[in-house]
Order: sequence, then C-alpha cells, then structure tokens
Amino acid sequence: MALISPSVLAADFLHLAKDIELVNQSQADWFHLDIMDGVFVPNISYGMPVMKSIQSLAQKPLDVHLMIIEPERYFEEFQKLGAEYLTIHAEASTHLHRSIQVIKSLGMKAGVALNPHTPISAVEEVIQDIELLLIMSVNPGFGGQKFIENTYSKIEKAKDLIIQKNASTLIEIDGGVNVENASKLIACGADALVAGSAVFANENPTQVISDLKNAH
Repeated sequence: MALISPSVLAADFLHLAKDIELVNQSQADWFHLDIMDGVFVPNISYGMPVMKSIQSLAQKPLDVHLMIIEPERYFEEFQKLGAEYLTIHAEASTHLHRSIQVIKSLGMKAGVALNPHTPISAVEEVIQDIELLLIMSVNPGFGGQKFIENTYSKIEKAKDLIIQKNASTLIEIDGGVNVENASKLIACGADALVAGSAVFANENPTQVISDLKNAH
C-alpha cells in the first residue's frame, strides 16, 4: 500500500483551510508542498507565509519539495516551518552530498528529486544517505501535465539501485499520477504517490485519495 501525498498546489487557495481539513480527514499520509522560485522552474508557487498557515492546520507530515536554486539558503527556515521531508533537486544543488547532510543534521528526512531527463545514476553515490527519491513524471513547474511513460522503467532502475546498495530509500512519483496508473507505478516499485489535479479537480477528492491508497 503506497503512501499518498496530495499536492497542495492543486488545492483551492480561496478555501485552503477547507482543503487541508479534507486531507486531514482522508486516508492521505502526507501533505506535498511544492515551493517554486520562478528561476529553477518556470513558475512561482507560494512561500513561507502560506506554508506557515498550512503547518498550523495540517495534522499529517509535511513533504516539502523545493524547486528552487541554491536551496541550502533556506534549510533552517523550512525546518522551523515543520518540514518532515525536505527534497531538493539534484540539478539545483552543486554540493548534493553536503546539502543532504545539512538537512539531516537539522532533524529532517532528506529527499532528492530528479527531473525527467536526469538519469537514476545521478543519485548512485547518495542513495544510502537519503530517505526519499522523488522521480518527476512530468517536467516540473506546472500542474495538470501529461504523465511521461518512460517513468515506469526509471522506477525499476531506481528500485534495482536501492536493493543493490542495500538502502531503505522510498521512491516517490510526482506528476500526472491518477487512479488509472497508480497500480502500475506501485508494481514497478513506487512507495509514495503525489497527486494534485487528480485529487483536487475531482468532485469527490476523498474518494480519489481512498482509491489511490487502496491501489495495488
């Protein structure tokens, strides 16, 4: 049974408290928070004040995905804002190993995200140091994009690496995840699924979360 992490970016920001409460009451495991800077990705999402509001209401762990350049500038801030998982992009961090160690030293679980074009080999040297490997199954920046089919083989490669290195890293998939492809993602080795539009654009978000949670 996969961990389900609804993406708050797809929620209704005029009624954010309502959507957070919906996730609190659902079978979801985490809240997925996308922080974008408009530089690393061609979009700007939300920042510290909004995350602080989310933290004040969320009753589940915050799974924070930084799509920003020089993410190490903000590690301490995100720790204060309650991030349980802090994921940075391999492509955005010049000193990836050092950044991972700093995240862990602050008491958070460290994650590394890979863009669709970045091979699994990019995390070969750090896979034992991270708790989460986030595989982007769309190009980061905008919600509602079409799922990239090559993701399935990428998950299998990641799983092979984790087993080979005797690591306990969780594999998380982000982008175009829905009830239709959840079972195949899990079969390939995914441990956690991020779902945004599939959840919040549906008239029955709680049911979608339940369907994703029970996919196998």
